[in-house]
Amino acid sequence: MPPSSLRQLAPAAAAGLALSLLSALPAGAHGLASGGLVAGASHPLLGVDHLLLLVGVGGAAALAGPSLLLVALAAAVVGSMFGAFGGHLPAAEVLAALTVSGLGLALLARQRSHQLGGQEALTVALAVGVAVHAMLHGQEAGGSASELLGWWIGAALASTAVVGTTFAVLRQSKPAWGLALAAGLTLGGGLLALAPLV
Repeated sequence: MPPSSLRQLAPAAAAGLALSLLSALPAGAHGLASGGLVAGASHPLLGVDHLLLLVGVGGAAALAGPSLLLVALAAAVVGSMFGAFGGHLPAAEVLAALTVSGLGLALLARQRSHQLGGQEALTVALAVGVAVHAMLHGQEAGGSASELLGWWIGAALASTAVVGTTFAVLRQSKPAWGLALAAGLTLGGGLLALAPLV
């Protein structure tokens, strides 16, 4: 196989490998937001739905503009406050997984159209996805003030690292990587949403 063909297959192969590895992990990582800095830092990385969403946020910002990072930050604050003050949504875990698929679909549509409508749909999908995931974290708030503060700082640092790394990598990558990421998010979120039924 010529080297150019291998390069064209690399994004799809990488996405498939990543999804295979991620599918072996538990979908949710929800418990109490306590345990300090290390527990907070590991939390966004252990829930596959959260990890995929963070990769999606970084990818969306790289492909559609860094202003989406401000949208994600605002949605995270609103969602976490909603959850911390007792807000909830029915079937929130399944909804969280579906928002990953929604972000992937919106990213696919935006990559294909490059129209304003695609950008608006992507912004809404990103905001809803982040808000739902942040709500789940807000519901987990518990423990002492110092443990809680450490947990949130750790979670914020780990989340920033994942989003920032994805952003940096995709800014330097070919458009095919963006399409592979969008397809992977769409498929991954759907599989996670269906996992409890299997």
